[in-house]
Amino acid sequence: MDLRYRSTRDSSVRATASQAILKGLSADGGLFVPDSIPALDVDLDELAKMDYQETAYAVMSRFLTDFTEEELKDCIRRAYDEKFDTPEIAPLSKADGAYYLELYHGATIAFKDMALSILPHLMTASAKKNQVKNEIVILTATSGDTGKAALAGFADVPGTRIVVFYPKNGVSPIQEKQMVTQKGANVKVIGIHGNFDDAQSGVKAIFGDRELEREMAEAGFQFSSANSINIGRLVPQIVYYVYAYGKLYANGEIEKGEKINIVVPTGNFGNILAAYYAKQMGLPVAKLICASNENKVLFDFFQTGSYDRNREFILTSSPSMDILISSNLERLIYRIAGEDDRADAEFMKNLAEKGVYEITPAMKEKLADFYGNFATEEETARTIRELYEKTGYVIDPHTAVASCVYGKYKADTADGTKTVIASTASPYKFTRSVMNAIGESCEGKDDFELADALSRLSGTELPKAVEEIRTAPVLHDAVVEIPEMKAAVKEFLGM
Repeated sequence: MDLRYRSTRDSSVRATASQAILKGLSADGGLFVPDSIPALDVDLDELAKMDYQETAYAVMSRFLTDFTEEELKDCIRRAYDEKFDTPEIAPLSKADGAYYLELYHGATIAFKDMALSILPHLMTASAKKNQVKNEIVILTATSGDTGKAALAGFADVPGTRIVVFYPKNGVSPIQEKQMVTQKGANVKVIGIHGNFDDAQSGVKAIFGDRELEREMAEAGFQFSSANSINIGRLVPQIVYYVYAYGKLYANGEIEKGEKINIVVPTGNFGNILAAYYAKQMGLPVAKLICASNENKVLFDFFQTGSYDRNREFILTSSPSMDILISSNLERLIYRIAGEDDRADAEFMKNLAEKGVYEITPAMKEKLADFYGNFATEEETARTIRELYEKTGYVIDPHTAVASCVYGKYKADTADGTKTVIASTASPYKFTRSVMNAIGESCEGKDDFELADALSRLSGTELPKAVEEIRTAPVLHDAVVEIPEMKAAVKEFLGM
């Protein structure tokens, strides 16, 4: 069956999977969604025998139907290779009664590697398939992890360039060092004076600039996105939830067809939306537990049905979740609105103009799959410390937010369903926060000295991603004001 995609804001806008991947964002500002969620028609006994690459093909082939088997398998083979430090790609670790799905074994030690390792290959295959002659310019905003993972994925990929904007004072020192030391003739990293929402809004404004689009086309360029708004980012994220279920069943941790809960630390809503799509495909999932940090706009939304970004923006120890505009939530809003594009467009217009929208009671009823809660900074640190003291297992602050919220969920519901927690970043990416939480002195030590100390403390090997940047020279030092973002892109492209 040929699965087509449509815009959340105008259902008459249609695209194949490869066209949606190339565009990233619909011209009307909407996000591409599949006409229907395909069924995961794979027997669970078969799923249990599959390795990561085979699972990826089983899931992605159902969404990306205009790719041939050979094209898709080639993309998967190139993506999930020795860049990952374990052949399992996404191993499960059991600690204190939960299963931590470790999504940080790729080149940049964060979950974004899981999708951004394959997106460049999907994109270049899509360009070939659609006879695109323009150079593709990947334009993305990052709250810390997407940027480096996208840079690593697209560096020196022929026919592409990539520009990443990040909040200058809103990422961890190791996250920043990873980005500003990135090699590649086709890459540009730019800090902005502002937060992630400012960076993301600036990028969306550039995407929506029709005059710039014409100038770009004349110069032989066209934009696309590596953010999770790109369907080519979202579909690969569904894979690891399906894979985790298969492994739990294969290892005898669950019975065939037994339901599991999934906890996801959430900022832009893409990662938990992928889990929702996995459930919609037929994966036996009970509750989707949405974990927020002190920027708890999503928790408030699940509580009240009102999405309100008009609030203080808080810098936390989990910066990838320091987000007040959760872009991917639009895909869920569209779905629970009965796929009503006009209703969705109105909600998003209210968000853009007033900073707030309120869903209907009927829509709120359709959120029963979700449970939302949040963790304070103090609770996040305590969760890291207590899990380490109890089990010796070390987690990063984002994963700690999820673990803390899972504890609150159990206290609220007494639900004993087996639970997978998405562990979204290596603790080595946030060494200062982690060591402080555990109670180790950080005074007078830089983040690399702390990484060495964490390695000794945890008995785990220092990741190559950290070792590589220790002495790497800074190659990108540009910082601009928000109104200068467009000019910075044009300058990089020589326009």
